[in-house]
Amino acid sequence: MIHEKLPSQMTKMSLRNVEAAFAALLLAFATPTLAQETCPNPGDATNVDDRAMAHIRYLADDRLEGREVGTRGARCAADYIAAQFREMGLEPAGGDDSFFQTFRLRKGSELGNTNALVIGGTQYAVGSDWTPLGFSANGRLERELVYGGHGLSQPGNPDDRYAHIDLSGKIVVLEWGDPVDAHGVSTRGTPHSKATIMEGRGAAGVLVLAPEGMPLPSLEAEYRAALGVPVAVVSNDVADAIRAAANESSTANVVTDVRPTSMEARNVVALLPGSDPELRDEYVIVGAHYDHLGFGGDGSLAPDSRDVHNGADDNASGTAAVIEIARALAAGPRPDRSVLFITFTGEEKGLWGSAYWVMEPTLAIDDLVAMLNLDMVGRMSEDNVTVFGFGTAEEWDEIMDLAIADMRRPLQVARAPDGYGASDHTSFYVEGIPVLHFFTNTHADYHRPSDDWQRINADGLHRVAELTALVTAHLTAGETQAVPMTLLEQGPPSASEGPSSTSGYGDAYLGTVPDMTPRDSGMRLNGVTAGSPADLGGLLAGDVVVELNGMPVGDLYEYTDALRSTKPDDVVDIIVERDGERLTLTVTMGRRN
Repeated sequence: MIHEKLPSQMTKMSLRNVEAAFAALLLAFATPTLAQETCPNPGDATNVDDRAMAHIRYLADDRLEGREVGTRGARCAADYIAAQFREMGLEPAGGDDSFFQTFRLRKGSELGNTNALVIGGTQYAVGSDWTPLGFSANGRLERELVYGGHGLSQPGNPDDRYAHIDLSGKIVVLEWGDPVDAHGVSTRGTPHSKATIMEGRGAAGVLVLAPEGMPLPSLEAEYRAALGVPVAVVSNDVADAIRAAANESSTANVVTDVRPTSMEARNVVALLPGSDPELRDEYVIVGAHYDHLGFGGDGSLAPDSRDVHNGADDNASGTAAVIEIARALAAGPRPDRSVLFITFTGEEKGLWGSAYWVMEPTLAIDDLVAMLNLDMVGRMSEDNVTVFGFGTAEEWDEIMDLAIADMRRPLQVARAPDGYGASDHTSFYVEGIPVLHFFTNTHADYHRPSDDWQRINADGLHRVAELTALVTAHLTAGETQAVPMTLLEQGPPSASEGPSSTSGYGDAYLGTVPDMTPRDSGMRLNGVTAGSPADLGGLLAGDVVVELNGMPVGDLYEYTDALRSTKPDDVVDIIVERDGERLTLTVTMGRRN
């Protein structure tokens, strides 16, 4: 599950821990590499007496190195899941007669061969004195330098003398970070945010001076699209010289050559065909994500650690449940409607795998009855499971009552209406598909290296899988009166605005559902809550927010920071792109419940 999960709300989108951003940057140069060339033997890590636990022990084995999307560990996990589906006789449904739905993702960036920085006759060495950033534009500049301080507007501050200097056509030199932030780092203080603002003010390029002790950043994990101007970081070892040159309005020659790299990502997709000739084209999806955080870093709640984050509960548990649900249903009797089992990749990065499947479905999405999602179902306490999505279809209460009555040892089900949340079910609900999302609550090991298989409640996992299998059975039975489902156009909870519903936003409430799939720029909205400030202010699903409250919005993180800058009752301007035009909408912020 994406950071941050809270017990009462599925508010878990990937929010950068700004307090640890500097430490994470320092650690970015020490990422371990996979030692083995081949995948571990499942027999070395499994417990054959309990199949579900065997899956978790394999998927959460140190040798899979946290299953981060696009890595060899994730590939080993996908191969293992596909082998399980193949063994039980399911049909491959990923496309091209394969269990894998394969797609390319931006992996990062790498330096080309023609990077150069020359100032006042001194040539600075790329890789040691300076480096372009992974979102830098490529270009050749011979321009005047200008010193811009921290590049952050601080109204009322007598030291804010750089806020109105002329940057047009110049290369602006900026200090690292945000001096107003308690930890020196904020989203607005990142090089990406600063460079976006400087580009908007007409700067031709940006050089950011690294603080003492900070190594030059790596380009390997940068997946954001290139900005319109060259952007680079200069080592602290030569920062004084660059700062002095900027204050003297020296001329700089800058050449940036940055090349995006890509990686292969794979969803694992398997079909259990229905037995009824008239109903088998209709189907239910049972899904879970199998990726996790690798060696930590962004999204980890142990930001200083580079230990393997095995993600036994998040989400080897949900993946194991999907495999065993598939086994139980495949054993017969065969359901009337079909069941599509999908384990998604890239959920921790922003629902990438499920969003891709919805965009490129391997079965006709018009025939999809409902989607059941399992995410963190391995730490059940006191027979309690929370199920979200009861507000997405009228029939869910009846179906759940029937499923609970069929259980050998019934569970206590806490029923929440929310169909939106930061797990893979959201990708389906925004497309008008009824959803349920199964969850056994957060815990102290969430997004930490201590989320290991030894802490899984095996009995609870089996019971959640049984409940989900029974719900699936009722959905796929031909005699059920619950199909087709009656979709409810439910407004999302306030928490769905972004990564955190508490400390992330304070009391201000807007009422939007971000689209978390990567974009070149801006923050696209998947939905707007009926009657919310966003709705009353004229925002629509499909709008791309590019500025909020005077702050540029280039991605989800900058959108988060802009929302955090507001308070209840603030009247703010929001600039959106809609149908090729830019519109300015005025919204009065509400108060979060």
